[in-house]
Amino acid sequence: MIHTPYMQPPVQLDTALFPFCPEPAGQWNLDWEALQQQFSWLQAMAGVPQYPAYHAEGDVLIHTHMVTDALVQHEQWRSLPTDERQLLFAAALLHDVGKPACTKIEPDGMISSRGHARRGEFITRRILWTGAELVTPVSFAQREYIARLVRLHGLPLQFLNRTSPEKAVIEASQSVRLDHLALLAEADVRGRICADQVELLERVELFRLLCQEQACYMAPRTFASDYSRFVYLHSTQGYPDYAAYDDTSFEVVLLSGLPGVGKDYWLQRHYTTWPVISLDAIRKELKVTALGDQGHVVQLARERARGYMRQKQSFVWNATNTTRLLRQQLTDFFISYKARVHIVYLEAPYDVIIKRNNERSASIPVAIINKLLDKLEVPDITEAHQVEWINN
Repeated sequence: MIHTPYMQPPVQLDTALFPFCPEPAGQWNLDWEALQQQFSWLQAMAGVPQYPAYHAEGDVLIHTHMVTDALVQHEQWRSLPTDERQLLFAAALLHDVGKPACTKIEPDGMISSRGHARRGEFITRRILWTGAELVTPVSFAQREYIARLVRLHGLPLQFLNRTSPEKAVIEASQSVRLDHLALLAEADVRGRICADQVELLERVELFRLLCQEQACYMAPRTFASDYSRFVYLHSTQGYPDYAAYDDTSFEVVLLSGLPGVGKDYWLQRHYTTWPVISLDAIRKELKVTALGDQGHVVQLARERARGYMRQKQSFVWNATNTTRLLRQQLTDFFISYKARVHIVYLEAPYDVIIKRNNERSASIPVAIINKLLDKLEVPDITEAHQVEWINN
């Protein structure tokens, strides 16, 4: 079994993974030239414009250099353990990796990079999973921690715009340490030239204060139970200290994972007596390919699920379920029948997935696997009553 990057402390990174992370023995020297030569995704930031009012320093590469330097110069970063320093160093390098793909120049000259944090999470996950330009792929826990930092790096500057700032920080605390996130955001602000820098730094400090008030600054916000956590995070109103009554009467296991991770094999070993709704099996039954119209496949699967849920019978829903939106739609469907939802995410090394797929009698084009990987959102603890992460 593998764990979320925040359900237990991250294991120390192999220093070879990010060999240019400054160290005290080297007088905290940042070898930016070596980093640029090592990583093509850094080189891709050169020439990507930013709106001068917010980033008068220049293009995305210049900004990333300044952010990384600001982080390395920060005494709070230098005082962290080696593994935490490396995680934040990697996040600083990657925090705007999504901008080259998202930056647009509008007809009026406005430059925007809307959605770059989300895209950056996907790109970060692929880079660290496949080990591109690294000595070796990064382990699940460290990879997901860095990817979450990239996804959330704008929250300390944007939390006041949320409908419920308190819920926003409590939810984020389930994935990353918010003191780490605040430090990354502070470096992001110090690594730019803009007229409102002081105001932005004050906003980061307000974020720190709110996190401390909500008891989630250096650890996840705790709840009375897993069920109470789920109810709070999935309700428009509520209180984090409320001990919700658990009225679930059966369980749905929702599988998630890329093709080739071994979902069927894992099910045969752990849920042999449970009914299984398999979208692959239904496709074969209806003679529909994975590239064909999936409407009838999903409709039949949902009808069978309703049959089990009306009888309050536990079952497994077996499909890739690689996006958060799809899992949310299914979770909402299941809880409408008072089911307890248990997400099981399965993973294997990228090269193992490709090898297994090639050995299957009905293999999937590698291009489809890569397309799914490029949009994969690994489930987090906020999505269901229970979430497991399995190295299969």
